[in-house]
Amino acid sequence: MEIYIPPKGERPSLGSGKNRDTTPAIQAEADTTGSVVIEEIVARNALLVILPRDKSKIPLRFDIQELRLTSAGKDVAMKYDAALRNPKPPGNIHSVGTFGPWVTEEPGDTPLSGNYVLDKADLSVFAGIVGILASKGQFKGSLSSVTARGQASVPDFGLKRSGNRVPLSTTFEVLVDGTNGNTLLKPVHATLGKSSFTTSGGVIKHDGDEHRTIGLDVKMPNGNLVDLLRLAMKGPPFMEGRIFLNTRIAIPPLLGKVREKLLLDGQFKVSEGKFRSSKIQDQIDGLSRRGQGQPKNEAIDQVVSLMTGDFKLADEMITFHTLSFGVPGAAISLAGDYDLAADALDFHGALKLEAKVSQTMSGSKRWALRPVDPFFAKNGAGTFLRVKVVGTSREPKFSLDRGKAEGVDTKARETSAPK
Repeated sequence: MEIYIPPKGERPSLGSGKNRDTTPAIQAEADTTGSVVIEEIVARNALLVILPRDKSKIPLRFDIQELRLTSAGKDVAMKYDAALRNPKPPGNIHSVGTFGPWVTEEPGDTPLSGNYVLDKADLSVFAGIVGILASKGQFKGSLSSVTARGQASVPDFGLKRSGNRVPLSTTFEVLVDGTNGNTLLKPVHATLGKSSFTTSGGVIKHDGDEHRTIGLDVKMPNGNLVDLLRLAMKGPPFMEGRIFLNTRIAIPPLLGKVREKLLLDGQFKVSEGKFRSSKIQDQIDGLSRRGQGQPKNEAIDQVVSLMTGDFKLADEMITFHTLSFGVPGAAISLAGDYDLAADALDFHGALKLEAKVSQTMSGSKRWALRPVDPFFAKNGAGTFLRVKVVGTSREPKFSLDRGKAEGVDTKARETSAPK
């Protein structure tokens, strides 16, 4: 058995126009109300094809290994039990529910409802991601438009570019248009590793576009920074802490790899941040000691950091319009770019310390620098310096900025050092 569902409004009429005179048997059948009730249908190796509006696109094909339909009477829904193969991502589906009554004028309007279990769906068919998906839930609607609710999990979810895997689970409600594959997400509640977040938006194909447009809003009120870094970057995460994230994700219908098309626009805040590299954390601890005027106080150790920023991602380049970093005794306000492909930092801004410049030193240097304290004590800080950060995310290099920083509006982004 093969069933082909045309797009809504495009079903060929039977016995109309010239065909009305040449196909009287078909017309008579269409005009006659049947009195036969089929009590049971068993079909094996059947095929369900949903035809797209765009004739150049590949139809959505469901290979049905076994289908059993049972009827309780005329013009009532038939019960079904089906085992089929999901086309994309490829996986096995077992579904039990009701189907019909068949809508002759618009087959796509034929009612459909039931429960399903999706198993071993391979996400690697999609560009950029990997993992094996399992899902179960309920659905209701018609052949052309279905609302589904359920749960899904990918124990080994990952991005192909990073190679790391993080468990992902979701509770969702989606609306799927079977004629074109457009999907609208009601707020989807998800957990990545130990981080909870919500997503809403859709995957839509507009007329004239060759590919679909993905537009999502993501909100993570209190996530684990390690989970995000493990997913996004190669190797072990370089930092830990709590993260608030609010961002818009867009992938336009352009040719090319996902990472080259990906657009982000959002804000983040990292609290309780610590660098896992002892080399970097030692520099942060040293900054806090000097900022508090206690450069030799080894008790000031493993200090936590606060980081906030507004960012945009395009062409694999993240531009930070504001990026503030603070530890006890010190605060840095920056603006600049991070090249994801090259893992290259280029930030310029200002450093504010609670301590005066002489207090950042010890011994004879402390006394020698006292005369210059007034020159560096400005903008509400004991010490105010122009700084830059270059290098890589794993080995950032902090230094005084004697050139480019003069053109950066750091004053508008200055923050007080944490107490």
